[in-house]
Amino acid sequence: MSLHPRNALRRRVVPAALGTLSVLSLLSALPAAAQPAQREHRPAAPPPRQVTEAEARTDARLRALRDRPEALRAFFRQLPKGGDLHNHLSGAVSTEYLIELAAEDGLCIETATLTAVAPPCGPGKRPAADARTDRAFHDALVRAWSMEDFPPGGNGHDHFFDTFGRFGEVTWRHRGTLLAEVADTVVHNNQFYLETMVTPASDGAKRLAAEVGWDDDLAALHRKLVAGGKLDRLVAEAREEADDGDAEFRAAGRCGTPQARPGCGLTVRWISQASRSSAPERVFTQLALGMRLAEADPRFVAVNLVQPEDWDSSLRDYSLQMRMVGYLRTQYPKAHVTLHAGELWPGLVKPEDLEFHIREAVDVARTERVGHGVDLVHEDHWQRTARTMANREVAVEVPFSSNAQILGVKGADHPFSTYRRYGVPIVLATDDPGVSRIDISHEYQYAAATYGLRYPELKDLARASLEYGFLPGASLWQGNPTAKGYQRVAACRGEHPGLPVRAAACRHLLTESAKARLEWRQEAAFAAFERAHAG
Repeated sequence: MSLHPRNALRRRVVPAALGTLSVLSLLSALPAAAQPAQREHRPAAPPPRQVTEAEARTDARLRALRDRPEALRAFFRQLPKGGDLHNHLSGAVSTEYLIELAAEDGLCIETATLTAVAPPCGPGKRPAADARTDRAFHDALVRAWSMEDFPPGGNGHDHFFDTFGRFGEVTWRHRGTLLAEVADTVVHNNQFYLETMVTPASDGAKRLAAEVGWDDDLAALHRKLVAGGKLDRLVAEAREEADDGDAEFRAAGRCGTPQARPGCGLTVRWISQASRSSAPERVFTQLALGMRLAEADPRFVAVNLVQPEDWDSSLRDYSLQMRMVGYLRTQYPKAHVTLHAGELWPGLVKPEDLEFHIREAVDVARTERVGHGVDLVHEDHWQRTARTMANREVAVEVPFSSNAQILGVKGADHPFSTYRRYGVPIVLATDDPGVSRIDISHEYQYAAATYGLRYPELKDLARASLEYGFLPGASLWQGNPTAKGYQRVAACRGEHPGLPVRAAACRHLLTESAKARLEWRQEAAFAAFERAHAG
């Protein structure tokens, strides 16, 4: 039985292509302690990526727009950008929309902390609806609930995470409405797929964890959870909750009507999150629920651990939680796993806490993707970890803006180029775009400007964001793109994206595989994009 089920889906990595910094310049940018020893085996450079004539012309167009900000922004918005695989629903919605929802719900705002609370609005509180007419109050809420106007040199880490407590009273009430708003933004930025994180059956999981308690024997603890159908009842509760959210989404999006909003056509899957700072029995219960749910309901695909990785409880229980995930993978081999790991930096935690987080996520929990992975070169034996990720095709999810805002890490300090040099798959993501005040187009534009990426490299990053998504089915791509590039499987090799598919074998693949079908849709979008921009 495979404990890394994505291998069966012909997973791929994005090649390190032309236009990046040289190996020598990359090494000189790293701290001395992070540079590999002289005898360290360095990864072999991938073969040059073959560039089509249309791609070359589109790249020339991109370079011609460097001094035209509005046109450049339009280029990146129109660029097909695959999917967003690292997205927290509660932090994805624009702050202005959250303020309006708070007003609609009749919520109050504590004036001292600018925190949304349930009515009535007594002393020290004022109606959220006041923000509709009081511009200063509205702008203060925007700054308190997001990174808007956050001063350089301030504690971005604490402010970023504090925002969720301030607007949390708004977001828990409106899963479907929030998704409708986020889905429209994703489609507007020319993406085709979204995996977004929520906490299913949160109250029920808390009650069940308290009932079962903790047991150091993880197998025994799991047996207690499933005994008498307790965990299955929690799965049923989560599925009913999802049904309600789906109905709210369809109503908010006017789906199935002539006035349907764009987001109605977006492919969306849920990732179940567990709160890593909670008591061990609650974390284990949330993980078990998420993995059992992923095997029972196709709307749910994976689990993740959320909340700051640097909190005392998160650091204390990190290795235990990796063992939890590793054990549960043996019980739920069809459920996927992606983990926040390495969202740390020197000065934020003690040096010993920088030594192993990504490594244990990969080796112990056997995660299929790593979220953030920022402290890579500060880990012990990090080169081995990077090679393992490349060999197993463990993708790293990179949200540049939140890495800069939370950790202050950007440019040459970020391990983006190091991951590419080692052949680790990379997908660009937003994390919490509402809080960060960005969108996915901004992240692609930042990557191009900061790391000198050309259009073919951006195209392959977008391809990777679908290839490493957790949709089921065979891939459109054969082999390993790190070594061979993105080459279509034989069944579809002679087909032209955007035109009717002629070969029966290709039609069969696209009919049977949700993954290949979405990848083919993106290839058609690339063909149209290149026709529009290659003139």
